[in-house]
Amino acid sequence: MKSKTNQVIIIYILISMFVAIVCHKLLQQYISNENLSFYTFTKDILFVLFTGIIFKLILSKNDNRNVAIFKKLKNTNDEIKESNEKYNIVAKATSDTIWDWKIQEDSFSWNKGIESVFGYTQEEVDDNSNWWFDKIHPEDSIKMSIRLYSFIEQKTENWQDQYRFRCADNSYKYVLDKGFLLKDDTGKAVRMIGAIQDITKQKEEEQRLKLLETVIIQSKDSIIITEADSIDGKIPNIIYVNPAFSIMSGYEAIEIIGKSPDLFNSPNSDANELKKLLAAINNKEECLIETISYTKNKVEYYVRLSMIPIFNLDNELSHWISIQRDITDEKKQEKEKEQLIRELTQNNKDLKQFSYITSHNLRAPLSNLTGLLNLLEDIPIENQELNEILSGFNKSTHLLNETINDLVKVIVIKDNPSIKKEAVLIKEIFENVFSQLDFQIQLHKPIIKLDFEKVSIIHINKAYIESILLNLLTNAVKYKSENRKLKITITTHEIDDTVVLIFKDNGIGIDLVRNKDKVFGLYQRFHNYPDSKGLGLYLVKSQVETMGGTIEIESEVNKGTAFTLTFKNKQ
Repeated sequence: MKSKTNQVIIIYILISMFVAIVCHKLLQQYISNENLSFYTFTKDILFVLFTGIIFKLILSKNDNRNVAIFKKLKNTNDEIKESNEKYNIVAKATSDTIWDWKIQEDSFSWNKGIESVFGYTQEEVDDNSNWWFDKIHPEDSIKMSIRLYSFIEQKTENWQDQYRFRCADNSYKYVLDKGFLLKDDTGKAVRMIGAIQDITKQKEEEQRLKLLETVIIQSKDSIIITEADSIDGKIPNIIYVNPAFSIMSGYEAIEIIGKSPDLFNSPNSDANELKKLLAAINNKEECLIETISYTKNKVEYYVRLSMIPIFNLDNELSHWISIQRDITDEKKQEKEKEQLIRELTQNNKDLKQFSYITSHNLRAPLSNLTGLLNLLEDIPIENQELNEILSGFNKSTHLLNETINDLVKVIVIKDNPSIKKEAVLIKEIFENVFSQLDFQIQLHKPIIKLDFEKVSIIHINKAYIESILLNLLTNAVKYKSENRKLKITITTHEIDDTVVLIFKDNGIGIDLVRNKDKVFGLYQRFHNYPDSKGLGLYLVKSQVETMGGTIEIESEVNKGTAFTLTFKNKQ
């Protein structure tokens, strides 16, 4: 600045001196007095120098004032720049979206947060308040507008509200909006500056916590929250209990907050279970125990108690949550069940013993009776009526003998759930069965079709499978149709590691609509045949299941029956 001032003064003096010299030359032409001319020239020179000094003083003073103003402006600009930088840093650090609303002009401006937080480009943002209000969720818009304009009318300085703001992708975010009102000298609201903060995650977390709180409050199980650390080897002190706990224990929350759950222990509490619980607390591990607790009125009840550690973000133990359930009724039912099982087991043993004794005691009289009947066959009896009575008595005796034999088989099966299996030829099994039924086969001459090409060997109990097939073949012959020749088809095939045996006949069939649930029942008869005992299919099913297999039936009246037997083909 000083150099410019000196330049101006020098230029002024030079120009003034040039003008003075020119004027002096002109005066010399018109005035002959040299003394007067020199005096005038000297006076002009002194005047130029004097005015130059005056100008320098004036300009120097102005320079000093300008320098001071310049410094002040520079400091102000630096402060504004620093303030803007701080403003931008704070806006970035807080992820806030800053807005500036000049109320009288309805001029609205946003910072870069409108793009980084909500996805709007500057071209998409209008410079008026209508654009702002249009982005507020319809359910929140009226409520927020009323509060905002009420705040402006009341002319208080600070305002805040929560609402949902629409993003560029048409999704909504929960926001917390805080504003500051500026007024003129008359107190009129002229400007408002605010900051919008995205609180979507906080809102979602708040809603989640409210849901969890509702679950805890409405839970039928007792829920206790305790401190993290235990004192003197006790369970940590309680800081919260839900209503279900008060119902279960009789204690109100105010009575037990700050106390250890140890006070619920009864003299009959399981000491080992409590040691297990304390060990889990020391090791900060989850634990599940069952023990006896006391109510406020010193009434004992069984409780199933879980203790779950809760860790914070730094993986430090912050709390324990205990979920407790009153299992008194459950324990009572378990005891009743155990007692019932003991009684049933004893009854079962008694029944087996009775069956053995009965079958053993009946065998001797039946043998004697059968022997006597055989002797009577050699004695000629001329009385026809007596002959018929003895014949019926003979049939009944043989039928009773067969029934006792079948019952003994059932008892043996039920008493020996695991049996020895072996690899046997299916063809060999059927040869043995057919030899036992040779008389019936010769008498009725059924068409029998066998197909064992796909599976010829099966791992099974030989005696059981022969008994099963003997029963199925006997039933097929017994319940054949009188209107067509009996046809029996037996096939085998393999599925994965199982062997499937299918036994079909074209007999009179069974009405499964009425009798499906009773087909394999004990003493179930579906046809009015005099020698039907109702034991055959029950015995078949028992033998199949004892060998680890399954049996299914398909049947239709007057069309026939099919049995599907499935066995695991492994030793």
